[in-house]
Amino acid sequence: MAGELENTVFDLSSPAKLFDIRRVSVVADTTGLHVAEAAKLSGLIERFRTEEDAWYDDVLVGEMITLAAKTGDVVRNPVTLKATTFDQGNFWTAHFGGIYIFRDVDHPAAISVGPKEALGTLPIKYAFDLRDRNQIAKFLEINDLAEPIVNAPGADAAAILRQKMDFIVVAAAAELGLDIGHGSRRELRTAASAIGARLPEEFHGLAALLRWVETGGTWPRITSAHPSYFYTLRARPHADRDLVNMLLSELSTLDVRQLFICHKELFYHLYRSWPEAKKAFVADYLEREYQIDKAGTRERLFGPEPRMQDEAPRLNPIWSRGAGDDIVDIVGPWGAVRKERG
Repeated sequence: MAGELENTVFDLSSPAKLFDIRRVSVVADTTGLHVAEAAKLSGLIERFRTEEDAWYDDVLVGEMITLAAKTGDVVRNPVTLKATTFDQGNFWTAHFGGIYIFRDVDHPAAISVGPKEALGTLPIKYAFDLRDRNQIAKFLEINDLAEPIVNAPGADAAAILRQKMDFIVVAAAAELGLDIGHGSRRELRTAASAIGARLPEEFHGLAALLRWVETGGTWPRITSAHPSYFYTLRARPHADRDLVNMLLSELSTLDVRQLFICHKELFYHLYRSWPEAKKAFVADYLEREYQIDKAGTRERLFGPEPRMQDEAPRLNPIWSRGAGDDIVDIVGPWGAVRKERG
């Protein structure tokens, strides 16, 4: 089976044209075009049944026989797949280096993977790029799109944070050429001790948060400028949950599990440049830990899927290829996002 995405916008000569996209249809068929051929055969059968002297139309009968050999008996076994249409207010596209467009939120914005200056003039008030960490954090906060993992209902925050830290240790060890053996938790702790101060700031921020989760004490004030900040968030349960988690994975690429689940295109792009030791560990981990229970892993990380009766269906993260002035305020420390919680 193969699916094709269709919309009514045929000119994408500039990023501004992306805002003309409002609705996308998914049209499915087999790679051999069996659905299209079956529809054609059904039309010929109708002609054969209704047109006078169709019995004597050798061309019509010959075409029906040829198509029937490919599609089978479409009268007894109809071959049909309905097109599905989605209204797309918020979405990601790989065009122009990658852009996240959020229109159907209280405070709209576009977030570019590359420099926002390259986007030119857009029909939206605010445009950010991945360098604008403070503004993106504020955008997520004021639109109520993300939540701290440590406050997320049903999340085992300690286990999630510990696994993120393991991935960071693996990346650091691979870059330094250190052996992590089979990548067990004990071997990774040994590697972390050996690397010590050379561990990236992402690790130290998550370690401080993990200590708070497990032992209490002073809340670690991690600002949005800190490299670990976006590792500590996940999307809230809403219709654009997958799109927000995709954006968060783009801002926390050392968490290879989330990257693989939420943004496979970026995962495979980065995978090609990883040291062989990291490639081997990640491939083994995904096969051993993730592939055997995909749905369970996603629920543990991101919460239950939004119920269809509660949320309109969205296609936003997978198809590719005004606001108040407070959106540009610099977000405060981590406490500004979780302010009175915890």
